[in-house]
Parts: sequence; C-alpha cells; structure tokens
Amino acid sequence: MTNRRLVKVITGVLILAVLLPVVLSIWLAHYQAQEIFTEELDDYADRVMMRTDKVLAQAKQAIKEIDAFQGAPCSPEHRMAMRRVSYSNRYIQEVLYLDNLTPQCSSLENHSRGGALPPPRRITPDGYRAWLTLQNDIGIKRLMGALGSDRHVVMIDPVSLIDVLPFGTWVIDVALVNTDNNEVIASSAPFKPGVIAHIQRHHLTQLKYNDTLYNLKRYPELGVAIIARAPLAPLEKRWHRQMLIWLPFGLLMSLLLSGFLVHYLRRLQSPHYRMLDAINAREIEVYYQPIVTLGSGKIVGAEALTRWPQGDGSFLSPDMFIPLAEQTGLMPQLTTLVIEKVFEDLGDWLHQHPEQHVSINLNPGDLTSPDLPARLHEQLARWQIAPSQIALELTERGFADPTISAPAIAAFRKAGHAVYIDDFGTGYSSLSYLQNLDVDIIKIDKSFVSALEYKNVTPHIIEMAKTLGLAMVAEGIETEGQREWLRNHGVQFGQGWLYSKALPKEVFMAWAEENLRYPLTPALSPGERE
Repeated sequence: MTNRRLVKVITGVLILAVLLPVVLSIWLAHYQAQEIFTEELDDYADRVMMRTDKVLAQAKQAIKEIDAFQGAPCSPEHRMAMRRVSYSNRYIQEVLYLDNLTPQCSSLENHSRGGALPPPRRITPDGYRAWLTLQNDIGIKRLMGALGSDRHVVMIDPVSLIDVLPFGTWVIDVALVNTDNNEVIASSAPFKPGVIAHIQRHHLTQLKYNDTLYNLKRYPELGVAIIARAPLAPLEKRWHRQMLIWLPFGLLMSLLLSGFLVHYLRRLQSPHYRMLDAINAREIEVYYQPIVTLGSGKIVGAEALTRWPQGDGSFLSPDMFIPLAEQTGLMPQLTTLVIEKVFEDLGDWLHQHPEQHVSINLNPGDLTSPDLPARLHEQLARWQIAPSQIALELTERGFADPTISAPAIAAFRKAGHAVYIDDFGTGYSSLSYLQNLDVDIIKIDKSFVSALEYKNVTPHIIEMAKTLGLAMVAEGIETEGQREWLRNHGVQFGQGWLYSKALPKEVFMAWAEENLRYPLTPALSPGERE
C-alpha cells in the first residue's frame, strides 16, 4: 500500500475514530438500558412462575392431606378436616368432597348445592385433575381454579398465581392466560386479546407493540401462560441515565484515538513519508541538461537531474529534497530509481549514439553500496551500452575519507565509468587532496562561473585541474562572455542556460539530434539555425 493510499485510509479511520466511540457509547447506553429493562421484566415473569409453582405445590399438598382422612364422608370430623386444610394453606379458598364429580360437602357448607362439575379440562402429569369454573356454594360469579383427586377438590383464586409485586421503578402488569382459547383468566390490568392472540399464534416469548414490551412464560402443566408487560417510556429515562455513564467514556476514547491517529497522520504526511511515497510510486522525474564542447558547441552528453513534481504543477527543488533524502536514509532508493529511469529514458538513444554519455549524481553513501556496481552492470548489459557512456558524479564531501572513497572510485573507473568531481571548489579541494584521487573530470561550480568578473578563484581552479591533467566542465554558463572566457582559459566543456536548461527525455533527445546535425554556436539555438 502506498503512503498516499495509507493516508486516505488513516483519514477515513480518523473520521471513524471520532464518530465511532461516541456512536458506540450511545448504542451501549441504549443496549444496556434495554437489557436491564428486559431482564427486569423477564425476572418479574420468572417470579410469577415461581408463585404459580408454589401455589400449585401447596394445592397438591392440601389434596394429599385431605385424601388421607379415613372417616365418614361429610361427617363433622370430615368437614372439620377440610376446614383445617383450607385454613392452614393460604392459597386454598375452599375444599370440596366429590362423589362422581358432584360436590357433596365442603369446608364452607355441610351440604353442597352446586351441580356436578364438568369433565376436567386438563390432567396434570402426576394425575391431578384441573378445572376453570364459575361454580361455588356461595353464589358468587367468579372464575376460580380447581385442582383435585378422585375424592377432593381444592378451589384456588387465579389472582393468587400472579399476585407478585415488581421490584423495578416502573409499572409492570401481568396476566394469566388460557393457552387453549387465549382467555384472560386473571390480570392486574386489562390486556388486549388481539395482542395475546398474536403472541400465541406466532409462538413468541417477547414482543414490542405500541410502546409496550411483552414477555411470555408458558406453564404447560396447567395449560396457561403468564404474560408480563411494561410500557417502554421508562426505558428512555434509563437510557439517558446510562448515557451519563457511557458518553463521557466514548468522548474520552474518541479524543485518545483521534489524537493518536492525527499524530500518525501528520507523520505520514511529513516530507520524509511523502518522498518515500513519491519514490515508490516512481513520481520522481529525471531531466537532462546537455553538456557541450565549448569550442564547437557540439553535444557530448548530459547530466541527469532529478525533479519532484507537486500537486499544483510546480517542481520541488533538488536543493530541498536531496538533503531530505540524505537525512532520512532514502538516498539508496532514490539513486536506484534515477539509474533505472536514465536507462529507461535514454537506453536506446545511448545505444544508437555510443559517443554520447550521461552523468549520474551519486551520494557519498552510494560509494560503499554493494548493490550499485551490479545494478549498473545489469542495466548496461540489458541496453547494450558501454560503461564509458555512464559517468558518475560525486561531490567533494564524498571524498572526505580517501581510505573509503579512493578504492571505490578506482573500482568504478576499472569497470569503465568516468568519475566527475561535482561542484568543484566548494568543498575540500586542494592540489594535495586531488593527487590522492583517481578521477577524470572536475566540474567547476556555477557560483564561480557567475562571478568570473569579481573573483580570481576560478583561474586557480583551472590551473589546478591542468596541473593534474583533468578535463573540466563549467556549470551554469548563461552568457557568451562567460563561454568565451572559459574557453580561452582552457575549459573544454560546459553546460547552462546559454545552451539549454534541463529537458524532459523527449525534448532532450530532439534537442540532441538537432545539435548533432547542426552543432550549436552560442549565438544561435538549433531552431534558429534552420
């Protein structure tokens, strides 16, 4: 992934880092509030189930106690025993004695006047018979639950099965529903039959309807269901309370994540990473400035100069990004890219013009690179170019330690490459210093060329080169007077705007071809010669 794409990804992640913790905290607050709300409703329904279990267990125990009576049916002793059972079990309203489903007496009446009970609507797994009935001995029209054996029946108020107080801070209602016909047997508040039917029909255990949450627990033993419900309005209040807990946490996480990502993003957008991305994307371009013979004006080669195009169409000066590459350790990658582009751009042209050469600037660190000689050899063989057509330029600071630089220079020259000292006169140059180096050409820095009329250093540089038998290239020639002065003082080659600025590959090759047909005199450009 390129650095530019990574910046886009990190920017997207940054946006998410700002929004996601806040959104997540709001969601968590809502989720937790809803979970607590749902759990409390479910817990309440479970406690109602426990009450139902307790009432049913008490009813079964009461039947066992009265069935154990051995005396005469409906005798005073029998009726007293039934009263004791009813009195001692809080959920038992009445105890009846049956003869073939017809009540004979009860804990309330010596002689029952009610008619026979219908067949039981359900028989429990352990053999008890269960009814829902309006029948009683005291003439009250009220639906009651009845559980019995062959001889005795205990009457239970269905409300006792659901008479459980909620522990929450909001209202919870509950209903006991006949699962056979969705009839509400008992309820703490009116329930809509349509909602109950919908829950039953779709076999739901939970339903949100009209801002109300319903929870259903089935009790198969009696053929009933317990439905608890609570309005959702309190849920919003609880959500707001949970927000007070979660939202500050989300904001803190958002600040921490965004701070980290902004720091990382700034790092990715730093000049170092921008340049690394430009190198990897091969955006660094190579321009070529012609080198000509000062006497004839004929081209003999070119210097490869790097250009870094910017988004606004401008170019970043090498004086800015070359030091950056040196400081951040990117020079090996940059040098590799420049070498590859030089051969890609001018490989065919150099093969067709074996008398021409291109000089490539090297960094001091490139001298000790074990990969550079092999890379040059590979490219030369691929494009069938002579080593002499690729010259290597080194600044004087690259020769600061002759024990390192001298063997490396000797190895390059042995391989057939000419070695130039670039920007000569601005660094460590001295006659004794140059005597220890095996180089071919010195390049007189443009600062000395532009100040020919005011400084007398340039003649000394020229004389030093002549003493050592070195050829010279003068950089930055802009006027005819400079060209004449340099030529008259024995400088062989030159480059500068008097001849041409650095050119893109296509423009350079066109310029060079025209120059080879019509060698350039300083007064005229190739186009003016036609």
